[in-house]
Amino acid sequence: MKVLIEDYRNLTAEHCGSGSMRNLIFHYCNLELDEAVVFGLGSGIDAMYIPAPGEKPPLMFFGRGGSMETDLATALDLDYTEQTESDDDKAWSDVAAEVAAGLPTMLSGDIFYLDYREYTVHFPGHRFVLLGYDDDTQSTYLADRTDEETQRCSMQALRLSRNAPVGLSSVNRWGRFSSGRVGHSLEEACRIALERSVGRMLGEKRYENMAQIDDIPDVVFGLAGIQRLASSMANWPKGEQAVVYARYIENCIARFGTGGAFFRNLFAGFLVWAHERRGDLVGEQAVVMGRQVAALWDELAVQMMAINDSKGAGDCWNNPCRILTRIHTAEEQLFYMLADGLN
Repeated sequence: MKVLIEDYRNLTAEHCGSGSMRNLIFHYCNLELDEAVVFGLGSGIDAMYIPAPGEKPPLMFFGRGGSMETDLATALDLDYTEQTESDDDKAWSDVAAEVAAGLPTMLSGDIFYLDYREYTVHFPGHRFVLLGYDDDTQSTYLADRTDEETQRCSMQALRLSRNAPVGLSSVNRWGRFSSGRVGHSLEEACRIALERSVGRMLGEKRYENMAQIDDIPDVVFGLAGIQRLASSMANWPKGEQAVVYARYIENCIARFGTGGAFFRNLFAGFLVWAHERRGDLVGEQAVVMGRQVAALWDELAVQMMAINDSKGAGDCWNNPCRILTRIHTAEEQLFYMLADGLN
């Protein structure tokens, strides 16, 4: 049996989650939004520090939160839900039934196993959309952020990706739209999203339904995550080992589908839109600060490349630590400024 949804528009994107949701809400809700707006309405901004003992460097560092897609649904009041499934066979039959009914379906998995991406590192939170499958060739059809064309992936590779055998697993997480409802206005959604983002970055709100993350010791979010990175970095090795660490952080900031500047370019774009829609909540100075924060993260990425070029010579972590201190100060100012606008 072969199934393929052919009327799905797949625009390329800077980030997998915001790109997938942008295309899905256009398909189901006929709602056209820029990717930066989708990211911001999904309260995507964060600085998540997850210890990873035994790895080099011994951490994972993410610039977006773990529930952007469902947070977007809450902000806009969309008829969208996500669920996990520990049984791999049932997990496949559930999503196969969706696309057989003509419904593009959100998937999550480890990009490392997707054979059309040829990724060399594990990233368990990748988002993409299932559009079909072919039983005869044991392949699936996927929409991903890097290409407008539908991608073919083997069923076995997709199975491994969705419930990865090593590291963190998304446990076959998938999402479905039950209707095209958009219950909140964009102005209402803007406030809801800003309140959540500000609360998390300032440490006043926690994530819901993130048991896998919360079970890991010493996970920190928001401004505290930036502080934890700075204190950890001060003790990182010099010389050749420093290059390994620097490459990872540079990738976290400028590559890995972040949209540049550790997702801060996307958030800065959202603030521009929010200022236009809700100038009572987001003033012009917040827009300026958003761009300044993004520029500081870009500056840190340049420092990481300099460590790579110098092979970790001298006191290579001094400048990056100083920049992280400036980043923390700037982000603190930005989010307290946004908090004032919400009050």
